[in-house]
Amino acid sequence: MKNKTNAIDKQDFALFQELVEAPSPSGFEQPAQRVVRKTFEAVADHVYTDVLGNVVAHIKGPVEGPRLMLAGHCDEIGFMVKYIDEKGFLFFEPIGGVDPHLVPGQRVLVHGSEGSICGVVGKRPIHQTDPKDREKIMPFNNQFIDLGCPDQESAERLVAIGDPVTFAVGVERLQGTRLTSRAFDDKMGAFIVMQVLRAVRSRGDQTVNLYGVSTVQEEIGLRGGMTSAYGIRPDIGIAVEVCFASDYPDSDPKISGEIKLGYGPVIARGPNINPVLFDLLTGVAKQENIPYQVIGIPKASGTDANVMQLARGGVATALVSIPLRYMHTPAEVLDWSDLQHAIKLLTALCQNIPSSHSFVPN
Repeated sequence: MKNKTNAIDKQDFALFQELVEAPSPSGFEQPAQRVVRKTFEAVADHVYTDVLGNVVAHIKGPVEGPRLMLAGHCDEIGFMVKYIDEKGFLFFEPIGGVDPHLVPGQRVLVHGSEGSICGVVGKRPIHQTDPKDREKIMPFNNQFIDLGCPDQESAERLVAIGDPVTFAVGVERLQGTRLTSRAFDDKMGAFIVMQVLRAVRSRGDQTVNLYGVSTVQEEIGLRGGMTSAYGIRPDIGIAVEVCFASDYPDSDPKISGEIKLGYGPVIARGPNINPVLFDLLTGVAKQENIPYQVIGIPKASGTDANVMQLARGGVATALVSIPLRYMHTPAEVLDWSDLQHAIKLLTALCQNIPSSHSFVPN
């Protein structure tokens, strides 16, 4: 493990926890975006929210400096209330990619207009389950949330059709600098963007016009990344994301690459990535003695980098990711040190892109 430290700044961690625990399923990102907006407004020259809900902050650089867009999406996977039966049970569908195996027996929060209501996803006891049915996946249309209400009328006083639902877990510290929570994918990325803007403003020597964006609706089709890139018109776009760690027993590095927690951010290579920008990122990492890992992605990445690359006439795009275990579960795990190294890398990049730098491959 390289450049490892067990130190976690209390103020930074408090901001991180506030952001991660704010409910923000795709299409319902406003609680998380309020946290982002407050942070952006303290450091940026201009902050605005567009019609989709993307929050954009601009820190001015030299007039001739290139436009650099850093994007992390703040939406998380979750559920939506679809139907309330006569006994007060809620039936729901997933928002984004949720494994139906994970959900029965979980505690959840239903986020209604009057606040968050605790519920549980019901599950028949194993004693009453036929052995041949124990390995079957229970489809979402057969799963239900129990609020403890005696009837439909009682439930409808608390929640409404279309209300979003999240797993009822927050950030917890494991050993050292390891953390677990739901929704690290990708509020962790939005946090890094926030921290880079704070660092750039503090230094004041950036060579770029910096746009930090907390994008929305990534989990249902990269929607916020597409519209915000179109509006910003960046010369350079970097998505800050999570990627699959392969350093636990059930993972296969032959599929996802050898990616380890605590070994630094992961810089992607492949057709979604501008090769000149890749070389610049790795060069800055070496110059600043920042540990990093490399992953090969031989197709569109499935992240905001994909739509950023194709905006308007094309954008020089990169993807910087944080290794994550157990993605899209209520128990995602990452290493705080990887976030800190990503912040340092992207901050340094903002001081190392002259206006004359060409990103045209040759």
